[in-house]
Amino acid sequence: MEFTLDLKKLSGIIESLLFVTKKPLTIEDLCGFTGESAEVIEGVLNGLAAKHDELNSGIRVIKVAHGYAMGTDPDNAEYVDKLAHSRIETTLSPQSLESLAIVAYKQPITKAELEMIRGVYCDGVIETLQAKKLIEEKGRSKALGRPIFYGTTDEFLRHFGLKDITDLPPLPTEVAEQQGAFSNLLHEEQPAEAAAVTS
Repeated sequence: MEFTLDLKKLSGIIESLLFVTKKPLTIEDLCGFTGESAEVIEGVLNGLAAKHDELNSGIRVIKVAHGYAMGTDPDNAEYVDKLAHSRIETTLSPQSLESLAIVAYKQPITKAELEMIRGVYCDGVIETLQAKKLIEEKGRSKALGRPIFYGTTDEFLRHFGLKDITDLPPLPTEVAEQQGAFSNLLHEEQPAEAAAVTS
């Protein structure tokens, strides 16, 4: 295993990149930034993860949304949540929350299919979820008119701490329980009145 950079220097560079990135960095991303091979990068990532674990650090190297980033120790989630609750960016109306749950579990799904499930038009809701980068176009159906398929994004995975969509909790059978389960996943409270950001 040959190193272009000194191992200690490389470890520091990768740690800095993971700390400042706004989105998880893949091994390919880190190879591009450093000029090192995937084998070398993976070894450094494992070393960084082990170092933070051994130090019982509040900051950990985490794998999320198909990449890596610096994150807080899951054991400290209760305290971190008090400081940095995600309501500002992710507060959704009940209509948007319901639609996001449907897209997450039924993807890829067309607007017509979403509207059939919800029983209402969803143009505004889809615009809201796209604007928040929680869903995106995933190609087109072969049905008449070739309607657009929608699915969740890497931003959705990153924001909610999921490695991939299979990390979603099993979906309860009752509709009310489904809404509650997904609400808990998003760390959302559902007050009687609609949330600040409407669909």
